Formats: sequence, structure tokens, C-alpha cells
Amino acid sequence: MTSNSAASTVSLTPFPFETKRNAVTDDYEVRNEVLGIGINGKVLTCFHRQRLHKCALKIIPDSAKARREVILHKKASVYPNIVRILDIYENKHSNQQSLLIVMECMEGGELFNRMKRIDHKSSFTERQAAGIMHSICKAVSQLHSMNVAHRDLKPENLLFTSNEEEAELKLTDFGFAKECSDSIKNLTTPCYTPYYVAPEVLSKQSYDKTCDIWSLGVIMYMLLCGYPPFYSKHSLPISPGMKTKIRAGEYEFPEEDWCMVSDEAKNLIQAMLTVESEKRPNIETILKSSWLSEFTTHVPKTPLNTLHVLMEELEQWDDVEAAICETNKYNRMPSDEEINISTNDNTISQRRQKRQNNNNKE
Repeated sequence: MTSNSAASTVSLTPFPFETKRNAVTDDYEVRNEVLGIGINGKVLTCFHRQRLHKCALKIIPDSAKARREVILHKKASVYPNIVRILDIYENKHSNQQSLLIVMECMEGGELFNRMKRIDHKSSFTERQAAGIMHSICKAVSQLHSMNVAHRDLKPENLLFTSNEEEAELKLTDFGFAKECSDSIKNLTTPCYTPYYVAPEVLSKQSYDKTCDIWSLGVIMYMLLCGYPPFYSKHSLPISPGMKTKIRAGEYEFPEEDWCMVSDEAKNLIQAMLTVESEKRPNIETILKSSWLSEFTTHVPKTPLNTLHVLMEELEQWDDVEAAICETNKYNRMPSDEEINISTNDNTISQRRQKRQNNNNKE
């Protein structure tokens, strides 16, 4: 990482805030440890040379799209439920003009990975799920108040500040984020991750930030049972049959996993997974629901099957995530054919069928 100043590029919009032009290694010791891979770049470990605290360094090639990601993330990072950006460098990396973004290090890791580490002698309750959803919805509320759609809400982009029990949950990765309008549907690019995509995005219609509300519904469903409401029955991250079910809003609450979940939680999911985007509640209405606004006292501490199911589902979840990551490279696609990135098998579909067969035997 050299200390060359960024070359002036008239086609790129200047940042509306201060950035640095010196080498990031002047201020931070950069390690080769990879913390994660985002949509637009990898994330490395680094340490501030004076303050010595651990940070995360994201490196992305400089472009108009990359600048949009950084600008929106930086503006949003003043809010408590968004991962904070600490420094931004305009410089060269591997002989390519790049943006080097230093962020707070989220030591607690991804949402579902943290849940996998919960002591299995303990139970994961509906109240705990509500607390997690409250944090996620607060982050989305902060974005929507700025008229920004995140467009890639998923567990992998939800990180905990530490491994402590009281750690904060924060939203990251603004690679698909875009400013939008309250009055018109001005989003048109089909940016999404399979499992979490709203029907209007799949249908290539113009859409707005209500696409995030659908994704919240999918995440809430997964928190309460351990698997997504929509999944492929073939070796594809997203199959034609899965698309059809998403467009129709066709999903179930299987009795064996949902009999212990409150009707209020199911009703909230159903509201968020409304096919007609105009009929979905906005984020403020969702936050005002008693299931979220009074979760510390109102939501029951009923044990859920989520952890048990997650461990079953996630035995081969790395394969599914890898396929989703590959799909993300193509999901600004002009045609459906480019999304056909296959996996070795469809773990979720097979395990859902196995669980159903076992329950039928009982």
C-alpha cells in the first residue's frame, strides 16, 4: 500500500467529507487475517498504531459505485445500530486506485454464527428473537429516515460488537444501498441475495425501500424457526419454483416448529411478507408493534426450536453461503440465466423433508 496521492479523476464525485491520501499503513498496522468478504471487497484486520485498538479494513476498487457505498455508509454510521466508519483513505492497493475504509471491528461476528455458539443446554426464546429483531429494525429505521434502502438485509450483514452477552447488533455492507424517494418507486436494478429478495425485485418492477421490509420478514421467520420461508428444491441458490413462491407469497408455518410461537409474531411476519409492497407496514409501524416496542415485558420467554434446527441446517450451510456469494456477483443481471449458480445439493430442502417425515412417523 503506497503513499501515492490519488490521481484526480474528473468522472468520480468528490467525497462530501474529509478523506486521507497518505498510506493507511502510516496509521494502522494491517494484518493478512481476513475477517470477511463483502459484496465489493475483502475485510482485513488492522490495529491503530497509536491507540492500539483492533479495527477492520475494507478495500474496494475506486469507482462511482464504490463511492456511493462509502458515502451512504459514512452518513449512516453516526447512528448507533450501524457499523461505524473511522477513517477513509483514497490510495493505491495492488497498483489499483482503491478506497480503504477503516471500520470498528465487530468481534462478536455474524448473527447466526453467534447463535450457533450459544450453549445448547440453554434455550433460545421468542423474547430473545424479539430483542434481536428490535435492533435490526432500529438500524433499518435509521436508514429509511435518510431515504436509503439497504437492499441486502441478511444475517451475514448483521454483526455483534463483541462476544459479551450485552453486545450490540449492528448493520454493515452498504454495497447495494441506494438513496430512494418517498413519493415514487425509483429503484430499478435487481440487487438481492436469494432467500431474502422481495417479489417486486424479482419481477423486475420499479420498487422502493419497502423491499427491506420483506427481507426483515424473512429474517424474523428464520430467527423463530431456524430456516427460511422460501427455499429452492433444486441445486440452485434460487430456482424457478422458489421465484414463483416468493412472487405469490406462498409459505407455511409448519406446526412442529411454530406451535410454540405467538400469534402476534406470526401476524407481524405475515404483514412484512405481504406481496403487494404498498400494503406492507413501514418500519416505524413495525417498531410500534407491541411485539417489538414492549418486547422486554410483553413477549413470552417461550423456548424455540431455532438453535436445534439451525445446527441441522448449518452443517452444510457454508456450501449454500458460497453459492449465494457467487450469485451476488451476478445479481445486477440483465437476464435470469446469469443467476443459475448451482450448489452440490440442496441442504435446506432435503432437511425440511427429513424433519417432516420424522414428525409424520411420530
